[in-house]
Amino acid sequence: MTIGRRRLTALAFPALALPGLVGACGASPDPVLYTIAVRSGPTFPAGPKVVQLRDIGLASYLDRKEIVRTSEDYKLGVMSNSWWGEPLGSLLGRILSVELSQRLPNSKIYSESGAINADPNAVVGVNIQRLDTDKSGMLLLLAQAAVEFNRPKRQAARNFSIAKPLPTPDVAGQVAAASDAVGELADGIAALLQP
Repeated sequence: MTIGRRRLTALAFPALALPGLVGACGASPDPVLYTIAVRSGPTFPAGPKVVQLRDIGLASYLDRKEIVRTSEDYKLGVMSNSWWGEPLGSLLGRILSVELSQRLPNSKIYSESGAINADPNAVVGVNIQRLDTDKSGMLLLLAQAAVEFNRPKRQAARNFSIAKPLPTPDVAGQVAAASDAVGELADGIAALLQP
């Protein structure tokens, strides 16, 4: 009795015979994509004419597509099917650029990685050290911001510790609270950019 190659392959490697079944069993539902919303804030009449916002320095544990729910108790709580709609560092840079433009209407804000290259009067660097919830359910944003002014030469820096309540206990509530926290961070950076 002879067995054809296809039948032999199907008997020896059943998974190869049913590729549609294998793909369907391991498939997960489409992820839900989230973005941080722009929040308006107070406007400042003064500010450097041209401001460059450097690419955001992001804590490595946050540098992933999945949203980190918490970093409490020595472990990460990562939402496997709730993702940022773009890399978080790029997302934060884009939002801060828009928010700083609103708060400093007489300044031109440009991103370091954008297509526009201008001679800046001030360069802003931001490090995000934490952006997740604590045990009590509050969103925590820990950040550092530093400004280097070119004309005249001087520097300013500040640490930020911002806590915001979640309007709802789910991921959408966490993202809404993160939007509020980033808006408050933009307020602080705009104040740092004052003469």
